[in-house]
Amino acid sequence: MKIAVIGGTGLIGSQVVKTLNAAGYEVVPHSQSSGVDVISGQGLDEAVAGADVVVNLTNSPTFDDASPAFFRTSMDNLLAAARKGGVGHVVILSIVGTDQVPELDYYRAKALQENLLAAGSIPYSIVRATQFMEFMDAVLSWTADADTVRLPATPIQPIASKDVAAAVAEVAAGAPLNGIRNIAGPEIFALDELGRITLSHKGDNRTVVTDPTAGMFAAVKGDVLTDKDARLSATRYADWLS
Repeated sequence: MKIAVIGGTGLIGSQVVKTLNAAGYEVVPHSQSSGVDVISGQGLDEAVAGADVVVNLTNSPTFDDASPAFFRTSMDNLLAAARKGGVGHVVILSIVGTDQVPELDYYRAKALQENLLAAGSIPYSIVRATQFMEFMDAVLSWTADADTVRLPATPIQPIASKDVAAAVAEVAAGAPLNGIRNIAGPEIFALDELGRITLSHKGDNRTVVTDPTAGMFAAVKGDVLTDKDARLSATRYADWLS
């Protein structure tokens, strides 16, 4: 089986490529640095030609109102190239609850990406993951100053990127789901509490202030970013921190 990984040099893509290579598959990573551009379409036909499976792990460079256009253009170009190349399975990585937070541009954009894939003629799989543990530093930085970090108490279920990559690789090597598989970490935290745990581990003395209006996740209502019925990974947050 030949598998083309578009966005194959990023946080998830590089790990997916390594996992699939170790399992004996013929895996070819592609990215802008290798001459493949999902927006212009440059190099896409060549990248997917002869591939049995295409894994698309490219991501919008912004989380704002420009992100829907990125996903529409990139998916249109990728699916056109995949049809031309006779690809039999297209896999994307999305977010648990992405269709439940229309207030966020980026989540609406990911829902659009899912819909474009599902509406196409190629068998497909969507892997939805909860928030990556690796993103906590960025989340903390959004609403931080010298003394405090403001975070809402939004429930999240963090997952390690290595576990996300393993799940994506498993789906890519299997039969198309023609649907969605949710994956999540083994624990649910309030985001403000997770911030306190993270800062304490780092020896960072800033205070986390619970603020229901702070940051991107303030727009999230309820527990839509968690899923107790998802396939749970093994890595706990404390173990990942250590």
